Amino acid sequence: MAFSVNPTVVPYAEFSASSDGDTLRAAMKGFGTDEQTIIDILTSRSNSQRQQIGQYFTNSLGRDIIDDLKSELGGKFEDVIVGLMLQPDQYLCKQLNKAMDGIGTNESTLVEILCTKSNEEVKRLVSVYEDMYDRPLAEHLCSETDGYFRRLLTLIITGVRDETGTINPDEAKEQAAALYAAGEAKLGTDEEVFNRIFSHSSFAQLRLVFEEYKSLSGQTIEQAVKHEMGGELKEAIMAIIECVQSPSAFFAKRLNDAMSGAGTDDSTLIRIIVSRSEIDLGTIKDEYERIYNRTLLSAVKNETSGDYKHALCAIIGDA
Repeated sequence: MAFSVNPTVVPYAEFSASSDGDTLRAAMKGFGTDEQTIIDILTSRSNSQRQQIGQYFTNSLGRDIIDDLKSELGGKFEDVIVGLMLQPDQYLCKQLNKAMDGIGTNESTLVEILCTKSNEEVKRLVSVYEDMYDRPLAEHLCSETDGYFRRLLTLIITGVRDETGTINPDEAKEQAAALYAAGEAKLGTDEEVFNRIFSHSSFAQLRLVFEEYKSLSGQTIEQAVKHEMGGELKEAIMAIIECVQSPSAFFAKRLNDAMSGAGTDDSTLIRIIVSRSEIDLGTIKDEYERIYNRTLLSAVKNETSGDYKHALCAIIGDA
């Protein structure tokens, strides 16, 4: 999967786990907390550097840095900082678990995390999830979702996608014709065909399929899916289409949706900014500005406040 590598958080050149660890400990010790120091350090270190700070806390100070942070911070600011301290796969597994735990399921979070990942990334999440929750991710997903949506997610997490990167123009023509026959060309929709093609084909192959589909039917695959499908399956298929075309535009739109209308979807805002910060948040920022004609930084400043705002803005960066 072709994600552009354009992080906003990079390893700190003059890094010292002991120096950072001692400074953070001092910022949390005694009466009151020095939130700005916590923000300054943790938003400008890479995740692997933060893990080393965590190890220094454990080995040299005999403390758990996440427990200390939780006892000193609160609310959405705490969510951002604790999110930064978790290893990336653990963080996303925690988000998946939260989306399925308790009453009701946040299907949108499942889509955002699972439909945008390569086989390798999904395989890691499957393994980490079972380690963390002593329960297979597939089993938890199956208990919380149903129908063709469940089937699609199951196919994705079993890693059936072809990632050799090979593209087959003749097969793309056949796949486009199969999608057309399963959707627009018949009454009702054969979702199984959509699931099979969208879960098995490489992203490069799907790009070709979408071009063939337009030549064949005269409309885009997005138009067809919007017309033929509904509910969670439509959202999942649309997420795959958008990621095939531009992953950064997909995440930029998600961020905009999280900040649109009344109230802010803080968990989506935090999750994307934290989880993409060392991957492609720089490109997501560019896409956001291109699509919405304003900077991501100004949008986030407008929607958030206090230390929560300062932490997110530090991760996004001014440049």
